[in-house]
Amino acid sequence: MGGWLALGAGCYVGLPATEGEADGTTSGGTEAEGDSGSESGDTEEASACDELQVGHMPLRRLTSEQYANAVRDLFGVEAGVDAFGGDEKLGPFDANYAAPVSPTMVDQFRAVAEEVGEEVAQSYAAVVGCDLAAQPACLMDWVRTVGRRAYRRPLTDEELARYEALVALGEDDASRVRLVVQAMLQSPSFLYQLEFGLPDPAGEVVSLTPYELASRMSLFLWGSVPDDALLDAAEAGELSDPEGLRAHAERLLDDPHARATVESFHVQWLHLDRLEAQDKDPLLFPLFDDELRTAMVDETRRFAGNVVIDGDARLETLLSSNETWIDTPMFELYGLPTPEAHDPSQPVTLDPSQRAGLLTQAAFLATHAHHNQASPIHRGVVVLSELLCSPPPPPPPDIDATPPDPDPNATTREIFEEQTADSYCASCHITINGIGLGFEGYDAIGAYRETENGLAVDQSGTVVSSFDVAGPFDGAAELAAKLSRSQDVRECVATQWFRFSLGRLESSADACTFEQLHSSFADSDYDVRELMLTLVQTDAFRYRAR
Repeated sequence: MGGWLALGAGCYVGLPATEGEADGTTSGGTEAEGDSGSESGDTEEASACDELQVGHMPLRRLTSEQYANAVRDLFGVEAGVDAFGGDEKLGPFDANYAAPVSPTMVDQFRAVAEEVGEEVAQSYAAVVGCDLAAQPACLMDWVRTVGRRAYRRPLTDEELARYEALVALGEDDASRVRLVVQAMLQSPSFLYQLEFGLPDPAGEVVSLTPYELASRMSLFLWGSVPDDALLDAAEAGELSDPEGLRAHAERLLDDPHARATVESFHVQWLHLDRLEAQDKDPLLFPLFDDELRTAMVDETRRFAGNVVIDGDARLETLLSSNETWIDTPMFELYGLPTPEAHDPSQPVTLDPSQRAGLLTQAAFLATHAHHNQASPIHRGVVVLSELLCSPPPPPPPDIDATPPDPDPNATTREIFEEQTADSYCASCHITINGIGLGFEGYDAIGAYRETENGLAVDQSGTVVSSFDVAGPFDGAAELAAKLSRSQDVRECVATQWFRFSLGRLESSADACTFEQLHSSFADSDYDVRELMLTLVQTDAFRYRAR
């Protein structure tokens, strides 16, 4: 099947790097102009939003999650995407946009496509939806239907002719279906978000075609291919203006696929996908096991989905609510009696002095900790990078970034303050530690504590620099309340959703898009659902630079 595949194309102990992630902002090169802060770059005073401008869009390949979701929606089977070996990262987000495709990756795409094809062939009649023995012509009808969704556009006559020739090679109906599936999943039209825009563009900006808009919408809001209703809307011209886009985006957000997207955003944004590979010292943290690890991330998933999809969707609620949704293993960790019967779909109210939104949930706290102790540095870096869009510089290469060993006669705060007190490190760590040490009320698995090694825990912190939340705070719950009302955080969150939705960094050409995002977000009282709907109406979403 390989012939069908034509692929071309400072001083702190920082967050552990992942493949393709060189720093806390992006992997690989982009056109973002210098600053990675909460603004979209140089906005130029003229507010020249009457002149259409958008940033450059790189060629993007489906992420592993998008690939798996698409296969599930197209064929009803699970794809073994672990074989792909992980995605590139754009800051915390999966975004395959820079690295070239190697021969090894081509082999991986082929192997996964062949596995999916074999599985589909075992129950091909249910997938195709007709009796091929009685109606052999319906196979090509199915190719047209499933191909339109897989390619996010109608198949061309040339493509249909190639599939007819491929079908003719099959020995029986099962093998014919298998060949179609394997070919389709290796096509660049499936693997890539191919966007050419409408012909005869005026100026340097091209309008996307209706089918390209449908593809962008579904891959953003669903993390998957469009359904027939969205493709029918594209064909009918219903996506040609912002109002039409919004109407169909509202329908997509009411679908269960959108809940999974919201959950995925928050897991990626806070780097919670890293928890799966982490272990904790079993002697120090006997409660931590695979079941608890899963329950931690499930809590954040449910919390984000319930707030954004079912609740008020407000950023302040995400960052400060003491209501959550947990599984049974979490009750002991949170110091609550375990009920005899518990429905995880029902909310649980936690002590507001201990728990306030995403940053005090166990998944965040355990992810950003060492195997044997908490990590005020990791926690501080994440808040700076992902909530304030102000990542500190990476540590110099000659710095020993090994965390200090726990000391049974000292608190975590004391040993980390001693490690970073050197004047060479202090310039960075005054900002990082000021935030991270405010999380000292939580151990390495997120359990609340007031003492450590028999010593009182000091949870005080200080936000320094020019942020609008600058100043002292006492504990992570108080910090969360400050961050939930911060304009710097609000603008950073809009930036993070922009990057997640388009798989690229912002540039100065996106200034008008950000003006629209910030205005709409503010008018909605910082409703994240409204932010998502506004995104699909922006110039950056509807157009591409030539």
